[in-house]
Amino acid sequence: MSDSLISTKPSTFEARPFSDRCRQVWERGDHLLIGVSPGNSYFSPQRISELVLWAREFFDSVDIVYADLHVDTQFAAFGYTPEHAQRRAAKEIKTTARRIQRGVADAGWEAVRIRAVSDFLSDARYQQLRIAIEESLTGDPVFRQAAEGMARSFLAGRTPDGEEPTAEQLAAGLRYICAELPFFLDTPGLLKVPTSVSCYHVELPLTPVLFGRSEGLRAVPGQAYAVVRPGAAAPRPAAAAA
Repeated sequence: MSDSLISTKPSTFEARPFSDRCRQVWERGDHLLIGVSPGNSYFSPQRISELVLWAREFFDSVDIVYADLHVDTQFAAFGYTPEHAQRRAAKEIKTTARRIQRGVADAGWEAVRIRAVSDFLSDARYQQLRIAIEESLTGDPVFRQAAEGMARSFLAGRTPDGEEPTAEQLAAGLRYICAELPFFLDTPGLLKVPTSVSCYHVELPLTPVLFGRSEGLRAVPGQAYAVVRPGAAAPRPAAAAA
């Protein structure tokens, strides 16, 4: 894993590409993918605007993709009636889309594209990746364990402190996460860009599996991952860590 820090002006953001290969993709500067989850207060309009302005210093293009699949399934797994779960999910998704649109408008970079995960359901590459993910869930214990860890992390905000999610809740969390995973595996193939960096503000349990091993399901060579979060400026490293 690379410990190299990339930063710009104070009070903006710092980035840590996961590995040396991820850093090499970053340095190409082709494309950044910002993934946004409904109900996540981290992604305020101001935060999104700042992220877009910051990303413009490094990348030729930026896409923002927000999750809109299986949100209602999660609410249902936590006891909501089907009707209430659908209404609650629709409200969160609509609010998320509005926050993104406002943030991008405030940034003033018209080239930024905003897409929902559901926009890719008919995409052949997305379908191929979903099949590979489902096969790995049943045939790759390392991937399955990491995916469940990621689901538990995501569900932690919805479960009472110290309580493990039920089997139904964990299954709902996995469905939600698996719908997004193609963008950690092959954003270049999905968005028709030369290379891409997917970013989030924390390292995810699946990151070492998708970007750090030499077997099983993993990201394509042109796909990178970086933790991008607010931080004070620091000197740019001369080279990536070994």
